[in-house]
Amino acid sequence: MRKATVGLAMVFLLMAGAVGCGEDEKSRAEEAWEQSVVPERLCGGAAVSARAGKALELITGSSRFEASGPTSTVAAAAKDLSDQFTSSVTGHGDVCRVYTPVGVPDLVRPEITWRLSGSAPAGGPGSRYTELEMGELAGTAPDRAFVTFACRSEELPGLAPAHVDIHIDSGVVPKEPEGDVEALKDAYATVAHSFALAMAKEMSCDHDGGLEAQPSLDPA
Repeated sequence: MRKATVGLAMVFLLMAGAVGCGEDEKSRAEEAWEQSVVPERLCGGAAVSARAGKALELITGSSRFEASGPTSTVAAAAKDLSDQFTSSVTGHGDVCRVYTPVGVPDLVRPEITWRLSGSAPAGGPGSRYTELEMGELAGTAPDRAFVTFACRSEELPGLAPAHVDIHIDSGVVPKEPEGDVEALKDAYATVAHSFALAMAKEMSCDHDGGLEAQPSLDPA
């Protein structure tokens, strides 16, 4: 009888612990949601247009996101790019990464990066991309997109332009896309354009690097 009593007590304690852990996880998730931000406030607050914010919601399935770190901004990325262009015509770096709040499934973790080249892109965007008419070259796919533009600016040394590639990647292992493939391609292209335009403005590129205010989503 004593053994049975002890056994029941242990089961009760384990159940109580499980309930406590569940409540702690729920509390953390609620706190994370309260501290989360809308997409337009991500990456320094100048990178995500209202249209790109809707695109991020489609890509991630969430309307709220973890706030970006103090150095995960377009301004910080533009300064890093300018510093690298001063010493070399090539370079690369991060702009920021996008995470959903704790407790919200993160099927993708979009990563936005930049790459710097001393020459304009040659050829097309590659077989995995649908080419778009934006900047010098642009391409989109169901899990990534990029926009390349030329930047002449007083903030950059020399007369030759910097050729800047802004890339967004899903941040997960490539797989067969689920859902509306064309909608996903448009969404990734919209976000890539928004970040490219924000970078061009931050670096004071002549004529915003040749980028229009809105993305061109029709295939080239």
